[in-house]
Amino acid sequence: MVKSRSKNKDNARRAKKKTSILTTDSIDYVDWKDVNLLRRFMSDRSKVRARRVTGNDAQQQKEVARAIKNAREMALLPYVTRITQQRGGRGDKGDRGPRGDRGDRGDRGDRGDRGDRGPRPSGPPRSAPAPSAGGGGAGAAGGSAAPAAPPAEAAPAPAGSES
Repeated sequence: MVKSRSKNKDNARRAKKKTSILTTDSIDYVDWKDVNLLRRFMSDRSKVRARRVTGNDAQQQKEVARAIKNAREMALLPYVTRITQQRGGRGDKGDRGPRGDRGDRGDRGDRGDRGDRGPRPSGPPRSAPAPSAGGGGAGAAGGSAAPAAPPAEAAPAPAGSES
């Protein structure tokens, strides 16, 4: 019978237990004023690192978390560290041009016609009129505009869709 390799991989992963900084440095008491020690248990965004990352046991993790919370309350450690970096969108596009890397969209080309839906309506998208907030004017600015007409039935078909 052939044994599967995935089981061995899982056992090898579990066998490598990380040792805590507290046990290697033989620290008995986690002081909330020791900011340098507490920063080693926090991520770059000021989150408390998990036990599996730091190697703490449950009691050590509880002490570290309590000390970090006390140090935050005393304004020795930040609650949140914001990483300011440009993420997409509005910054400098570099050499990609005004449409990003998508290129010119152009016409529909060989992507086919719109079937029996007809041509796409032009103009701004339609939306339901907003209900008026009261006021009761002389009917000039109420929300009772005439409904928009449906698209024309005899609209010309797009080029290349003759059957």
